[in-house]
Amino acid sequence: MLRPAVFAAFHDAYRAVLDLVAATPQYTISSRGNRSREVLNVSFTLTDPRRRTPALAARRTNIVFNLAEALWYLAGRDDLDMIGYYAPRLRSLAADGARLTGTAYGPRLFAPRGRSQFDHAIQLLAADPDSKRAAMTIMRPFEFTDPGNPDVACTLAVQFLIRGGRLHTVVFMRGNDALLGLVCDVFSFTFIAEFAALQLGVPLGTYTHHVASMHLNIPDLPQAHAILTEPTAPPAAGEAMPTGTTWRTVQEVLRWEEELRNNRRALSAADTVALPLKPYWQQVVLLLEVYRQITHQPDRPVTADVLAALTPLHRWLVTCRWPGHLPTGQE
Repeated sequence: MLRPAVFAAFHDAYRAVLDLVAATPQYTISSRGNRSREVLNVSFTLTDPRRRTPALAARRTNIVFNLAEALWYLAGRDDLDMIGYYAPRLRSLAADGARLTGTAYGPRLFAPRGRSQFDHAIQLLAADPDSKRAAMTIMRPFEFTDPGNPDVACTLAVQFLIRGGRLHTVVFMRGNDALLGLVCDVFSFTFIAEFAALQLGVPLGTYTHHVASMHLNIPDLPQAHAILTEPTAPPAAGEAMPTGTTWRTVQEVLRWEEELRNNRRALSAADTVALPLKPYWQQVVLLLEVYRQITHQPDRPVTADVLAALTPLHRWLVTCRWPGHLPTGQE
């Protein structure tokens, strides 16, 4: 079989990758203080990239961080002010305490606006749909030469191809943490792919993920086994990003992200419905409001109206991730 394994939902691809690396590793390696099981050259294709979130209680997926990271990329940012709020652990990777280098894919893909790699790729495919050149590089030459650099890009490149009238996306990784990083990377790149398809006015195609070193840290093996033994069914088809989503939409969501992150505003479910955004994006803002409440009001439960306004999958993910912040009777 010369082509990657094919899955409809990432839920199933994720479990297959974890099982492969945990049960039948090719190597055991030690790198930068981490002892890991490793399999080389792992690839898979998703036929429905919208089904990007695994519904696994043992994984406790942080849907708010996943969305925030994708928005951080689209914003072309590299600062910790935004992403460090959602993932404080990332602060340890910033050599200057303020900005990330390798982890920050946004400036490499989306800046400067109007002249970014992403903009050029979209323009190229709009003019020549059969092109093979819409490839955007992320890891920079010689980025790896400083042995003391804690933050080197894991992604080598992203490529868009229009075939059969649909936008297909291929991502090339030098390495991926099978438990943690894989979930985040697939979420962000499928999210970006869906946004790109809308800018081109073509249907979303497949998503293919190629990894040179798929690895699983030894201390994470118990959690991986818990995920693999959990009786689950993959989530239903993911909701489509709405037609008409543009950069202006992203900017409006980012405006609300900043207001909520800095605790300058609070939103009820009714407030969110009144926003000039389609329901898909209102859900994103609702999740950011959930996190605002958890972060800025840690001694209070998330308000019942906001929790009830989430989609069933989003509500389930929040319940799994933050069980101690639920209203009475919903623990």
